[in-house]
Amino acid sequence: MNKAFVKESDGDEDDDGGLPPIPPGAKNYITPQGYQRIREELLQLIDTERPEVVKIVHWAASNGDRSENGDYIYGKRRLREIDRRIRFLTKRLDLAEVVDPSIHHGSDQVFFGATVTYLNSAGSEQSITIVGIDELDPLKGKISWVSPVARALTKSREGDVITLTTPAGVDELEILSVTYPSPP
Repeated sequence: MNKAFVKESDGDEDDDGGLPPIPPGAKNYITPQGYQRIREELLQLIDTERPEVVKIVHWAASNGDRSENGDYIYGKRRLREIDRRIRFLTKRLDLAEVVDPSIHHGSDQVFFGATVTYLNSAGSEQSITIVGIDELDPLKGKISWVSPVARALTKSREGDVITLTTPAGVDELEILSVTYPSPP
C-alpha cells in the first residue's frame, strides 16, 4: 500500500500532559508561581525550541528525498508535538485565574494555596499544599483543589476533625496546622 493512503495521526488533539481536565463550569485557579512556570515553558517553546527544530527541518528538506530523511521526518513530528503543547499551554493560561494564597497569611482556615498538616485515623501525619490543576505534584505533597481531600479540607480550621469518604472507606482527618506563604 502506498504511504500516501496510510492514516498517520497528526496529533491534533491537545496534549494535556497527563493533567486532569478542568471540571465543567469551574475556573482554572492557579498560584502566581504556577502561572509563571507555565508562562516560562510556553515562551521557551516559542522562542527557543521551535525555531531550532524549524532550522533542522528546513535543512533536512533542502537535502532532497524527504521520504527517507530521518531528520526531516522526526523534525516534523517534533514540530507537531511542540505546536500541540503550545496550543495546550496557551489555552490553560487563557483560562487561568491567578489566586495569591498569601492574602490568607495568618489565617487558620483552609482555602486555595494552604499548606495543611493533618493526622489521619491510622495515626499517620501528612502535609499537603492545595494548588491548581496545572501545578499538582502528589510526590511533593501538592494536590489539586478539585481532589477529594482538598474539597473535604476546604473551609475547615485548625483543630477541626473532618470526615473523608474514600473508596477504601471513611477516614477522619484532624487538622493540625494551616499555613500560607508570606505576602511579597
